[in-house]
Amino acid sequence: MTLAHPLPSFRLDGKKALITGAGRGIGAAAAAVFAQAGAAVTLCARTSAEVEALAREIREAGFQADAFTLDVTDIAAVRREIEARGPFDILLNNAGANRIRPITEVTEEDFDAVLDLNLKAALFVAQAVAKGLLAAGKPGSIINVSSQMGHVGGPGRSLYSSSKFALEGLTKCMAIDLAPHGIRVNTLCPTFIETALTRPILDTPGTREHVLSRIKFGRLGQMDELSGPLLLLASDASSLMTGSAVMVDGGWTAG
Repeated sequence: MTLAHPLPSFRLDGKKALITGAGRGIGAAAAAVFAQAGAAVTLCARTSAEVEALAREIREAGFQADAFTLDVTDIAAVRREIEARGPFDILLNNAGANRIRPITEVTEEDFDAVLDLNLKAALFVAQAVAKGLLAAGKPGSIINVSSQMGHVGGPGRSLYSSSKFALEGLTKCMAIDLAPHGIRVNTLCPTFIETALTRPILDTPGTREHVLSRIKFGRLGQMDELSGPLLLLASDASSLMTGSAVMVDGGWTAG
C-alpha cells in the first residue's frame, strides 16, 4: 500500500538554532531537544558559566553546540553578535523576567526592567535573526516564548502580562511582515512549569493552590511536556503555521 500523505519530519538536521536565556529552564531544555533533533545549537545568556557547561554536556553526548555570553538588553551587542554568528534557521526568543507587584506598587524601574527584557529585547533579537535570514535568502522559524499570561490577567502580573500581551501582538505583526520571505513567527505559551525558578513563586502562601485550581489537569506542567510543541514550531512540521500562539497551559485559558 502506498500512503499518499507520509508523516511530517520533526528533524532539524542541517539547521542552526539560537536560544536566548539558555542557561536554565525552558531555554536549557530546548537546547537539548533541538540538538537531539539534529540542529547545531548556539546557547547564550548574560552569564557564561551555565551555557558553557550545558554546551559542553551536549557536545559530550555527541551533538553540536556552542555558547557565548550576551546581555540581550544591549541592542548593539545583539546586532553585532547575531550578525557575526548567523544566519540562524531557528530562534527561541526565551530570555525574560517577572516582577510580581500589586498595581499600586509598580515602580518605573520595575516597568523598565520587565518591558525592556520581555518586549524590547525580544523585538530586536528577532529582528537581528530575521535580517540574517533575509540577507541569506533563507526561510526560518522564530519562536517567541510568551505565556498563558499573554492571554489572561492575574494578580500582581500587570507588568508581566503587559509584556506578554504585547509580545503576542508583535508576533502577529512580524508574521505578516516576514511571511512573504518564508519566515514563520509564532509564540509558545506555557503555564507554570515545575522548575527551580518557579518554586519560590509557588511557595508564596496561597499561590500554589490558586495555580492548581486554574490548571484543569490539577497539576503543574513538566519540562518534557514542552518538547513536542518546541519541535513542532521549530521544524517543517509546522510549515503552514505563522502568527499563531501555541497554548501549553493545561486548560488555564480555556475558562
